[in-house]
Amino acid sequence: MNGTYHGACFCGAVELRVSGAPQAMGYCHCRSCRSWSGGPVNSFTIWAPEAVEVVKGAEHVATFAKTEMSHRQYCRLCGGHLMARHPPLNAIDVFAATLPELPFAPQLHVNYAETVLPMRDGLPKLRDFPKEFGGSGEMVAE
Repeated sequence: MNGTYHGACFCGAVELRVSGAPQAMGYCHCRSCRSWSGGPVNSFTIWAPEAVEVVKGAEHVATFAKTEMSHRQYCRLCGGHLMARHPPLNAIDVFAATLPELPFAPQLHVNYAETVLPMRDGLPKLRDFPKEFGGSGEMVAE
């Protein structure tokens, strides 16, 4: 998977473009992602910062940083979620729903120890994060 994909906020005032291939795709089960997304699980696509560009409406992008790990960005006009910058990881999570044309091919689950929606899909389930991202790398059973 290598290409250019476009996405937008809920009202369309902010438009994004991602280029290349995502570094990872999967599901996050942490309480923060669940609360932010308003759902029992959040679908993520991880990109290098240089692969993500706001092509329209940058003046409407607002940021909320509950922690230094996640700077969540949204449209200040409609509240539509766009992405989360992860400065310590040098990565950006463009929410899968923000990129409707990107073929979502999840590879793993992170923070599965916090799940409220068990998913039996055969994908690896990490207790927290991979070691490369500062986690334990510990796998948990489905």
